Amino acid sequence: MATELWQEPASRLAKMIRGGLTTSREVVEAHLERIEAVNPAINAVVEVRADEVLEEADRADEARREGRPLGPLHGVPFTAKTNIDVAGYTTTQGTTALAGLVASADAPVVERLRAAGAVLLARTNMPDLGLRINTESSLYGPAHNPWRHGRTTGGSSGGEAAALATGMSPLGLGNDIGGSLRNPAYACGVCSIKPSRGRVPMANVTDPVERPLNAQLMLAEGVLARHIADVRAGLFAIMGSHPRDPQAVDVPLSGPPLARRVALVPEPAGGATDPGVAEGVRAAGRALEAAGYEVEEIAPPLLEETYAAWTELMMTSLAVAAPLIVPLLGEDGRRFLELSMVDFAATPESLYAMHQKRFAVARSWRAFMEDHPLVVGPTWTQPPFEHGFDIRDAASARAVNELFRFVLPANLLGLPAVCVPTGVANGLPVGAQIIGPRFRDDVCLDAGEAIERALGVLTPIDPRP
Repeated sequence: MATELWQEPASRLAKMIRGGLTTSREVVEAHLERIEAVNPAINAVVEVRADEVLEEADRADEARREGRPLGPLHGVPFTAKTNIDVAGYTTTQGTTALAGLVASADAPVVERLRAAGAVLLARTNMPDLGLRINTESSLYGPAHNPWRHGRTTGGSSGGEAAALATGMSPLGLGNDIGGSLRNPAYACGVCSIKPSRGRVPMANVTDPVERPLNAQLMLAEGVLARHIADVRAGLFAIMGSHPRDPQAVDVPLSGPPLARRVALVPEPAGGATDPGVAEGVRAAGRALEAAGYEVEEIAPPLLEETYAAWTELMMTSLAVAAPLIVPLLGEDGRRFLELSMVDFAATPESLYAMHQKRFAVARSWRAFMEDHPLVVGPTWTQPPFEHGFDIRDAASARAVNELFRFVLPANLLGLPAVCVPTGVANGLPVGAQIIGPRFRDDVCLDAGEAIERALGVLTPIDPRP
């Protein structure tokens, strides 16, 4: 059976368009038809730019016919989360309160994908202000997991992951301060990268305030796709310094060889781990061993101190911003924030101590990663939960916050982290998260490709009941 264009990976589509095997218009039309066919079942895509993207595709095809220089992603459609600015469109951040907030300029990551030749297809669902790891939006409603209706897609880039998993998009943009690129990749069975701090520029003209401290230290823009090669291509297109982001720097994607030693952490400290999830991590370990890596089951230092430092930095910043944030949230978003907030009674002395703790954790991890440059463990330690579970009561909110604990070190320490699926347990995807040294995103991607070669690609799929 011939492969449909919407089933193809982004890198293959780019080669097909460049080589004249298809056109950008044909690729875009295939994805628009796929959105029409499957999006009603999962509500991942919330804004389709049908006329505009077809015009962009026609211009891409004209450029090829005329022999003009073509970018590496020429004519390939992509999608973007609704908290990433697109000129002339609303940056709603998933909340009704911002439904009329129109951006006057593209965010740098959108600008750069367009410069690489890609064409913007649609915008995707997210929870209010990205403050849940469950994509239920007061503006757009819930995004359903394509593997099981009624389960979470993860968050906050949940619409992106679900769109990719069902073939509505070959490449997506999201962001991550507490796993928001990795949580949905795990829940939907696709790939993603949270890049090293400073590798990818961030800037929205719609931002109401300057970037707060928690975001300066822990937030990253990144890429999702069904294949690691596409994640790599997307990262390469968007990375590098930018005049609108004083923290973004020019650092090569590759570096000198590192020891191929892996610390495998199937059941990280700080809570329980589902046996199916742990087995998914061990499957990644076996794949890496077969590819020539040395794999040892050993945990990095100070894990629980890492979780505590992330929580204190995040909660303190949210408490300061609460007068601005809370009025913008829908009812469910406010409830999750209330159930999840931890009062640290921040003082100058406590903040000073917290940053000392953060630095001590970073120093310990740096020393550990001299011997084990890669740390491989779960993204979530439990399967994707049912919609509404995270706001049922204080106990359920605690359970949700516990299950994503192993994503937090990469945010706190500014390290790159790649997610790759490793199989299916009880009808839902499982996977592994690969954390590496800062600015060695390449070795995380290399390990992800080794796992993908051994264990295969799970998507695209049709939405399941």
